[in-house]
Amino acid sequence: MLLTGPSGSGKSSLAARSGLPVLRLDDFYKEGDDPTLPLVGGSSDIDWDSPLSWDADTAVAAIADLCATGRTEVPVYDIATSSRTGVEALDISRTPLFIAEGIFAADIAARCQELGLLADAICLRGRPSTTFRRRLARDLREGRKSVLFLLRRGYRLMRAERGIVARHTALGAHACGRDEALGRLAAAAAGRHRTTAPA
Repeated sequence: MLLTGPSGSGKSSLAARSGLPVLRLDDFYKEGDDPTLPLVGGSSDIDWDSPLSWDADTAVAAIADLCATGRTEVPVYDIATSSRTGVEALDISRTPLFIAEGIFAADIAARCQELGLLADAICLRGRPSTTFRRRLARDLREGRKSVLFLLRRGYRLMRAERGIVARHTALGAHACGRDEALGRLAAAAAGRHRTTAPA
């Protein structure tokens, strides 16, 4: 089950509420010194909201491992320092369904479908102003980046939020609110998996 949505939309809270095992896709970010990292246009800020800042191949391999064996190794990523600080084992005990959650989850929906791994793909959406407040409060609390960086990023994402949701939908995720998302999670857990391929 892929769970995506704008940063701050409530993905982690929803995943925790589901009671299902969770693979945190944000742990597959590239490290801050990677020369392939994209920049925000007209600035020296790294664009952490671009899929090019993320290691999709390693994320898909981890999902495939979990589906095949119930185990995988995932990087431990420190957002504040933009670095991988270690590796940890994730064991879901052969649970038939788990959530892979992150802002780039929709970018791998088609690949997961082609591999026969996808139960469903959900894009959590809400009000951009609410998402902005939730995201900023979380990022400040966790000390993820400087205050100035977080404010610049926050305003940029708030203006772009509807486009972000539209992009995720075009990649095959179903956009919905929390209650409908919980219903789709319950349906997938009951074995009523989606059978149509992402667009």
